[in-house]
Amino acid sequence: MILEVCVDSVESALNAEAGGADRIELCGDLIVGGITPSLALYERIREKIDIPIHVLLRPRFGDFLYSEEEREILVRQAKTFAKAGAENLVIGCLTPDGHLDLEALKRIIDAADGTPVNLHRAFDMCRDLDEALEDAKKLGVVSILTSGGYASALEGIEVLEKLKKNAGNIDIMAGAGMNAKNIKYMLENSSLTAFHMSGKKTLQSKMEYRNPRVNMGLPTLSEYEIIQTDINEIRAAKLVLNMQNPAVWVIKK
Repeated sequence: MILEVCVDSVESALNAEAGGADRIELCGDLIVGGITPSLALYERIREKIDIPIHVLLRPRFGDFLYSEEEREILVRQAKTFAKAGAENLVIGCLTPDGHLDLEALKRIIDAADGTPVNLHRAFDMCRDLDEALEDAKKLGVVSILTSGGYASALEGIEVLEKLKKNAGNIDIMAGAGMNAKNIKYMLENSSLTAFHMSGKKTLQSKMEYRNPRVNMGLPTLSEYEIIQTDINEIRAAKLVLNMQNPAVWVIKK
């Protein structure tokens, strides 16, 4: 039973570990789905936590069709974080017609120089998930984060179950809309054993003066809200997973 928590700050990483996460997926700007984090953020979190850190490599917000310049950035990022000691790199590139971009992915994997790689939810944007799974096997990825091609893993549970049965040595990790309640449902209705969540809550900024005439980002987002992993959300999800293993439950209890 694996619980991976996606974080984009030191505070969220600390809460994830304290809540019982088995590992974190580190990104930047989770509010837009996550992009590659800074090396400084990775290094600071590495100083503060003991659980494995998987690093998301995504050069920008938006689709997964990358220019040659963006591919080169991904290659360089893979080298940087592999050298820094990341336990895993999380990648994904697509072709214009909705297939995994095997050439680009192989370049990134080669740059990782032996560091294991996972596929992120670019997989869900492929036109044929069965074909994408076979391509993933050829690439030698360790795990695939997926919702089964749906907006949430609950909606895609039947596809996820099919993928898991056909995945061979690849771990199928359910993500999108995961919390303690939904993980419990998926454990009861599938053979899935790995789950990905952010467990985020919204905190209000401590800024006292706020200029009402200026917005520094997207007009739909507030500068005065901070998204952070909630330790209680992670604890609740981990408790559900521990209940599946009586030996662990006795120790935890």
